[in-house]
Amino acid sequence: MEIKHVVIAGSVPARSEKLSFAQLQELTGLHPTVVGELIELGWITPERTTAEAYLFRSRDVYRLRKLDRIQRDFELPLLGASIVVDLLERIEYLEGKVNELHRLL
Repeated sequence: MEIKHVVIAGSVPARSEKLSFAQLQELTGLHPTVVGELIELGWITPERTTAEAYLFRSRDVYRLRKLDRIQRDFELPLLGASIVVDLLERIEYLEGKVNELHRLL
């Protein structure tokens, strides 16, 4: 879904729902090389501006914080922690589907 903003003369610009690389780092505390590696792996897929800057979703912050916590708590390598987060998200999705099916019965 693409969000379009209409600018009215003299109005304040609309707040963007996307986060810059610097904002992402500030909110997650992750080193830029870690974020870069996850982008290369395709684990997070930020948008790119015309100036080739990355724009992240707020969901990325949540996933990266979860990844960092799991990686530190279980002393996992980055790839292992990303797999765990993916599996946890899949479980959450499937539990939601099961709950939907129970409501239909």
